[in-house]
Amino acid sequence: MELIAVETAADTAYMIVELVAARSPRHLGVATGSSPEPTYRELVRRRVLRPRTELYLVDEYVGLPHGSPSSYRATIARQLADPSGGLRIVGPDVHRDDLDGAADDYEQMLHDIGGVDLQLLGIGRNGHIGFNEPDTPFSSRTRVAQLSADTRSDNARFFTSPLDVPTRCITQGLATIATATEIILIATGHAKAAAVAALLTRAPTPALPASALLGHPGVVLVADSGARSLLQDSYSHSEQP
Repeated sequence: MELIAVETAADTAYMIVELVAARSPRHLGVATGSSPEPTYRELVRRRVLRPRTELYLVDEYVGLPHGSPSSYRATIARQLADPSGGLRIVGPDVHRDDLDGAADDYEQMLHDIGGVDLQLLGIGRNGHIGFNEPDTPFSSRTRVAQLSADTRSDNARFFTSPLDVPTRCITQGLATIATATEIILIATGHAKAAAVAALLTRAPTPALPASALLGHPGVVLVADSGARSLLQDSYSHSEQP
């Protein structure tokens, strides 16, 4: 895993946009949450994504009404797809009666394209990626999953009431995410420091889902000074071109 060390969240976004622009992905994997938002703003501002780009969701809530502004499809449309020129968003059909079938169909869709060209991911405070919570098997595939209490609490700020946060989702599994040709993992702020330190200094373990990416040949971690604050100085201040 390559570490790119920057100072601020704004620097993180600038660096990631440089990486995306250099790769010009046809199939771009996108995540939601606070970590990638500055990157999406910068991608829009600089008009980096081409009209042919397709955006593949890492996960989606189950149980929200059609068109809910809190859905991840609506969030990505608002933050990235629409202001970039109406890019196509691809994700699981969470409104089907057969949710397991919907998960399987999305897994097959991702298989058919050979995995996305480039996947953007945030890392959670507990090391989760997508909705793959601690102790998710590294072999996991796209599936219906329960949201942990901590994750629901973290996401409550996006809803009118904490009671409105869904309890289930469809998420790509860790093995599914790892089919991406390249992955950019985004870490900003002191709240992510413990997860980043564990990721870079400990052996892979299902207790830290993001560590499933350590064996992937094309992963770059872009982390600001806050996210690196628990690393040793020699590691924390290393920087890759």
